[in-house]
Parts: sequence; C-alpha cells; structure tokens
Amino acid sequence: MSRALVLNASYEPLSVVPVRRAVVLVLSEKAEVIHESGDVMRSERLVVAVPSVVRLRSYVRVPYRRVAALSRRGVFLRDGGVCQYCGRKADSIDHVVPRSRGGSHAWENVVAACGRCNSAKRDRLLEETSMRLRRRPQVPSPMSWVAVAVPRMPADWTRYLGLAGAIPA
Repeated sequence: MSRALVLNASYEPLSVVPVRRAVVLVLSEKAEVIHESGDVMRSERLVVAVPSVVRLRSYVRVPYRRVAALSRRGVFLRDGGVCQYCGRKADSIDHVVPRSRGGSHAWENVVAACGRCNSAKRDRLLEETSMRLRRRPQVPSPMSWVAVAVPRMPADWTRYLGLAGAIPA
C-alpha cells in the first residue's frame, strides 16, 4: 500500500501515513489534499482521489525534534551503500568502536561496511588496525526520517522536505 506525506498547517512535514489514513483525514475534514497520486479509492457510494500530500487544517504543536531511528536501511542510505573503509559496495554494518569494547549503538558509531572489511576489522579499534574511515559517521539530516519511512519518495514530496535532489525517487 502506498503512503502519503502529512504536513502541518504551516506546511512543515509531520509524518508519513498509509493512504487509507490520509483519505480518512480528508473525509473527516481534518486535512486538505495538496497533491493527488493519480489513483482512486472506491466504496459502494463514493470515489475518492488518493492523496500523495495532505495538509492539516489546524496547527499541531510538535514538542520534540524528530530524528531518524537508527536502522540498517538508514545507515545504508546515509553512507550511500558504500563501505566506509574501502569504498566497495557495502553489505553489512560495523560499529567503529565495537560494542564489546564499550561502543554504543548510535549514528555516530555505526557505518556501512563490506563483508571483507567487517571481517578484517573484527572486534578491534581502528587504532589497532591499518584501516581508516573515509568519512566520519554522523547523525543524518533532520528530514532523513522520511527517506527511511518510504522505499521510494514521490517527486512532489521534495518541495516540502527541502531535499530537492538529495534522495533519488
């Protein structure tokens, strides 16, 4: 099932929801359709255009700053699917400071790695190996949670996320 981007009344991205939920928000007059996906949902008496982007009619206060949850998929997106030690295609993740050595499971300590480099590094610190990081791991941009939430981002979302050209659709 496809997804829809939900914007606050101020056009600030709030969440990504199933299109069914977006249609319910529109039918209950809690949101308005900004972009349609081109598909329709049918019931016995009603045909509704499936929204791609909806905007809430009233402002919702968000008390916290959203950060993408750490996940394997998120690490691969952040690192471009490239091993951060040698530059080949990554197929696993590696903790820069191994967890057995007190390293945390956090964005700043996890990188994408190929199987060969991951095996070569084993349970050692970088100083104990001849390996070097190509790029220091860091927390992804505040809007990257959207890229993790959907496998393919529709083109009409980028203007609301400020990610024009940053993530392929």
